[in-house]
Amino acid sequence: MRYGVILPGGTALQQLELGLLAQECGWDGVFVCELAYGVDAWSLLAGMAVRTTRIRLGTMLSPLPWRRPWKLAAQVATVDQLSGGRAIVTVGLGATEMLMGTGEVSDRRERAERMDEGIDLMRALWSGDASYHGKYYEFGGGFGGEFVDAGRPVQQPVPIWVVGAWPRPRSMRRAARCDGVVPEYHLDGREPTPEDARALKTWLSDHGARPDIDIVAEGETPADDAAAARARVAARAEVGCTWWLETRWQRSAEESVRLGEVRERILAGPPRS
Repeated sequence: MRYGVILPGGTALQQLELGLLAQECGWDGVFVCELAYGVDAWSLLAGMAVRTTRIRLGTMLSPLPWRRPWKLAAQVATVDQLSGGRAIVTVGLGATEMLMGTGEVSDRRERAERMDEGIDLMRALWSGDASYHGKYYEFGGGFGGEFVDAGRPVQQPVPIWVVGAWPRPRSMRRAARCDGVVPEYHLDGREPTPEDARALKTWLSDHGARPDIDIVAEGETPADDAAAARARVAARAEVGCTWWLETRWQRSAEESVRLGEVRERILAGPPRS
């Protein structure tokens, strides 16, 4: 299992400092928010890319239906080049409350269709294909192929993680064709268990997912009790989860307090067995 931390906001310099600290303290990945307005996620990750050497860098998450897929693909590829092949992009439909009156499409079905096309378009560009024709997106024509070649990432392709609503078949079919899934459990009001993660992984395996697909688990572990932290994560590893992402979303609403808490957790190191 690999261990990452999701940064809960802050200025660009504050988040950069936390990202560098995470590498020093042995974490495997740093993930940042991508919002309608605020610190730009991919500019921040580019800064981390040139200041780190091994830690994976990604978003949690990029609302693909509200982005121009070719622009997001270029940003991801740039970070992948600068980092020597360490980028991960996590995509989802996006939370409508984050739109902030921007006028972006809110219909769930259309957002899902746009996300499917966006995934295909990004992969096409990363492979060097300078044209794409879909229901929602058209790209290419007279566009110079040399620019597409210059923008190809180191990884072929960059891993795409996607939010997957379990056990909804359409959402899970999308997850099965990606490189990782961030489960969003819909279990009639009950809390998810490790067995739910096991069932999800089995479904993906039975429906054509790559054998090494990443299954992401999120949550909080204590900074001051290493044994308890390891025990909580071990339960997820035993059922096939491949990444643990440390969060602090449920803590204080004050940003300064959250940043202090995540810094403390980073300093304690990942909950490795």
